[in-house]
Amino acid sequence: QVQLVESGGGLVQAGGSLRLSCAASERTFSAYAVGWFRQAPGEERKFVANINWSGVMTDYADSVRGRFTVSRGNPKNTVYLQMNNLRPEDTAVYYCAARYGPTREDYTYDYWGQGTQVTVSS
Repeated sequence: QVQLVESGGGLVQAGGSLRLSCAASERTFSAYAVGWFRQAPGEERKFVANINWSGVMTDYADSVRGRFTVSRGNPKNTVYLQMNNLRPEDTAVYYCAARYGPTREDYTYDYWGQGTQVTVSS
């Protein structure tokens, strides 16, 4: 069992930045890929970015590529999502999730955090 804790959400103006963190205390977390997803009110949860266990491989949704960066800390028990040039359409609850091997499909992930709210004002 892996428990994930997200932090770093908040209210920011358009064009601003936030950094989300996804932390786990279990040593096994360093062996997992981590995905970031977001869900806006009335919408389905959508893929944002993922990173493999080593941090070498990353993938991004087209809507965030070039603005968001996913990375792993050292030691690898924390994963970050740096969000720059935020837009109002980025407003959502952001979730991190873990599994062996990165994918874009939320239903394939085994462990989930509680979510953190990101609100971007225009």
